Amino acid sequence: MAEAGSKLDTYLRGLRVLEVANELGEYAGKLLAGLGADVVKVEPIGGEETRAYGPFYQDDPDPDRSLYFWHYNLAKRSVTLDLDSEDGQRQFAQLAAVADVVIDARPGTYLADRNLGYQDLSRTNPELVYLRISPFGDDGPWADYVGSDLVHLALGGMAMNCGYDPEPDGTYDTPPMAPQMWQAYHVAGEQGVIAVLGALYYRLSTGRGQHLSCAVHQANAVCTELDLPNWLALRRPHHRQTGRHSSPVTTPKSLSLTKDGRYLLPYVTYVRNFPPSWPGDIGALRRHGMQGELEGPEWDDPDYRIAKREYIAAVMDKLVARFAFDSGFWREMVEAGQTWAPVRLPEENLDDEHWRKRGTFTQVKYPELDAEFTDIGARWVSEQVDWVTGPRAPMLGEHNDEVLREWVARDAVRQIERGVDNDAVSPYGKPYAMTGLKVVDLSWMLASAGAGKFLAAMGAEVIKVEHESRLDGMRFTEVTYPTGGRAERDSATEPMTPPPMTTVNQSANFMEINTGKSAMSLNLKDPRGKKILEDLIREADVVIEGYSPGTMKRMGLGYDRLVELNPDVVYVQQSGLGERGTYDRAKAFGPTAQAFSGLTEMSGLPSPWPPAGIGYSYLDWFGAYNATTAILAGLYRRDVTGEGCHIDASQVETGMYLAGTAFLDYSANGRAWQRRGNRSIDKPAAPHGMYRTEGTDRWIAIACFNDEQWRSAAEVLGHPEWLEDDRFATLQLRLQNQDALDALVNSATDGRERYALMDALQAAGVPAGVAQNAQDRVETDPQLAHREWLIDLPQTENGIWPVKQIPVLMSETPTHAGGHKQRNGPNYGEDTAEVLQKHLGMSPSEVQQLVDEGVV
Repeated sequence: MAEAGSKLDTYLRGLRVLEVANELGEYAGKLLAGLGADVVKVEPIGGEETRAYGPFYQDDPDPDRSLYFWHYNLAKRSVTLDLDSEDGQRQFAQLAAVADVVIDARPGTYLADRNLGYQDLSRTNPELVYLRISPFGDDGPWADYVGSDLVHLALGGMAMNCGYDPEPDGTYDTPPMAPQMWQAYHVAGEQGVIAVLGALYYRLSTGRGQHLSCAVHQANAVCTELDLPNWLALRRPHHRQTGRHSSPVTTPKSLSLTKDGRYLLPYVTYVRNFPPSWPGDIGALRRHGMQGELEGPEWDDPDYRIAKREYIAAVMDKLVARFAFDSGFWREMVEAGQTWAPVRLPEENLDDEHWRKRGTFTQVKYPELDAEFTDIGARWVSEQVDWVTGPRAPMLGEHNDEVLREWVARDAVRQIERGVDNDAVSPYGKPYAMTGLKVVDLSWMLASAGAGKFLAAMGAEVIKVEHESRLDGMRFTEVTYPTGGRAERDSATEPMTPPPMTTVNQSANFMEINTGKSAMSLNLKDPRGKKILEDLIREADVVIEGYSPGTMKRMGLGYDRLVELNPDVVYVQQSGLGERGTYDRAKAFGPTAQAFSGLTEMSGLPSPWPPAGIGYSYLDWFGAYNATTAILAGLYRRDVTGEGCHIDASQVETGMYLAGTAFLDYSANGRAWQRRGNRSIDKPAAPHGMYRTEGTDRWIAIACFNDEQWRSAAEVLGHPEWLEDDRFATLQLRLQNQDALDALVNSATDGRERYALMDALQAAGVPAGVAQNAQDRVETDPQLAHREWLIDLPQTENGIWPVKQIPVLMSETPTHAGGHKQRNGPNYGEDTAEVLQKHLGMSPSEVQQLVDEGVV
């Protein structure tokens, strides 16, 4: 790990980023600073508003003691400029003239109104990459709506996937639960940075910058999991469940209570054709004398186990209840190769030897306090390149003279010759950013496969390699296209029953995550198959893999061998807990990674309620974002230095990176994490929550951060008398009386039509948003429709179906989910012959011989 300004190697050394942002854009800047860019934060004279966000060091609300600001602005520099003055505008324009990237997260046309928008800056600096982050996009029916973390998590669909089990009659007595700690802006920041890195890749060969438009709303709307394909393919709505995936049907409870009142996640695999957990599960029960009625040949049948899964879950509950949380029992299961996890508080990771070996946490020095505190550090492990973990966040205007002195000239943007046709166009009539890039995709499940989806949408050739002996588990998620195709789905008026799988090409989930890829079948157990893979790697730019830790080394394809084959290859591993460390044998899925990281515990109502968790594999998406960022950063460095790299990434580390200030608050203030429901503590607001509206399980998010918004909300809700109630006279008093306030607001919203209420509140300047489900996003949301968030793509076996677009709009190199293939996900091995002939020069007869002999 490195501090900014050190001589150690980083991914984006020498890159200059100008950040004008509050919470909408600070996370994006944090990522770029971690990758080694010189990120200069332009603050108003009085400081960025986020300096007033909590928690605070020793609870002292000083602008230089905000732990929020410390965390999200690590390794940046600060300059203060009055952008309403001619001098301030001139100085900003001078800085932008020598910048590589501008992050603009100001409301509306704030910078453009001061002649500092993209059109103005790009005339002086045509190589500039300008990332615009806005709540809903700068045009469209909701362009002027006001957002907030809670509002975006509601409108984007995450909240309706997260919460507690319904009552026995199917109704909910608790609202949806939005995960805490700025997750809406984490989602947008990740996708914005991916677009920035793609634009920089394109700039290296063309010298052209571009404008990027990231709408927080769209970024979140594409970041749910199975709810969208279930609705699009089968018209099946999802229902929230405690601590586990939302689902169209009730699934067995997943959290098991320990003897001392904590929770473990005994992740039992029921889905057919996934790596079976059963041998390890029954082995554990036998070791502790609890196998009971689970013995017998019938239990070897996965269909029988699926039918008995409630019973299996009950037995697992009894087993877990015999042990205390820290007894070592869950470690026994992890070491045995089971996908189990402790449901940890985030700070319980600080003393874990595994993370020490990986250098996951860092000590940040605060000289003015004569102290140092622990915060999350590197996002991944690499022997070749460092992640920047300091210095501490800047004091207000700390670097005014320094930056204005240094940022006076710039080197010409380096251009490299890639030998590809940069004029090859997408369906939008413009070039792709990554034409000519070759990716060998050894992914498994969304956490690694999603990276290839982003790269294919940018124009890369992504070759997904599978074999029938170990197909990607997503091929077996039970979201299957209907037998009658799109016509049957479009005529349906009720939820449809998933048809049984007759081929491995029917999963809508698999297809949506693998859009634009080529597919190659390859038997890696045959030496000839391994030789073919090695030959593909020789000419590839990137290898991405999602196998269990150590698998590639056991195959004789560790990084040392890959470098022999291809000295400048960028090799990214994506696993649950990472290869280096004490959990090197651990296996994980999204839910287990979330439990380990602390994210499961961070969502839900305060104790004694159990954690609600995040109702889908959230860290599968962030694993995909993380892997994509790692690949693109590695490629940028390779193009500048000529050197490849190896990155060992883990979902749990990515999850801990999303825990916001939890680690810093524990280190600096000794404060353990406590669940907050839907309330906002760090950016105080009241009312702030999800409230009932007309209909069954229909909710609206409302957030009032100041007195003006509170007054407007009371008027719109038809209760101006609330403004005379002494309990609610100030924000501080409203915070102290939130229970009473929430009850009143809930009674006023109950029975109101949700979209009409949202529109009325927004018209009055109040952040508000309907808690939308998949159907709402597809059929009702006018802003998503305006941004063309779904496009139709053909799938060879299943016909034409809608799929999600990449949510960041790129002006010069627009992404397209179909990539060069212009199709949905591939059939198994669909492009094997094409790949062998195109890349390895084989004849049709040679390919057929390999097919006949079971090599491909």
